[in-house]
Amino acid sequence: QVQLVESGGGLVQAGGSLTLACAYSPRTFSRYAMGWFRQAPGKEREFVAAISWSGGSTYYTDSVKGRFVISRDNAKNTVYLQMNSLKPEDTAVYCCSARPGFTIATMHDPKSYDYWGQGTQVTVSS
Repeated sequence: QVQLVESGGGLVQAGGSLTLACAYSPRTFSRYAMGWFRQAPGKEREFVAAISWSGGSTYYTDSVKGRFVISRDNAKNTVYLQMNSLKPEDTAVYCCSARPGFTIATMHDPKSYDYWGQGTQVTVSS
């Protein structure tokens, strides 16, 4: 059964750090590119970061560059999003997603992803 399960969300003060994890199964997801998206109340879903199946290529939205790091461990079937220097505007539900292939031009487009997790809440207090 296709499944993406996020964990690691929570409440943190501004300037703090959190690391999100997304466990994926079945093992065939190790050949998929993975992305992180977020959605704040009343706002559209927003692309955050993506990583190729090998982990050799990554892509970030401008607002998180230098603060967030996406990585993956295919042996553990897990993709991570390390979030540093968090800001109140980072508050959102964060979801991981999977798609075949890694193309910079379309990695930001949620419609290009085939599978989604349920999401984990991240709240950053000021």
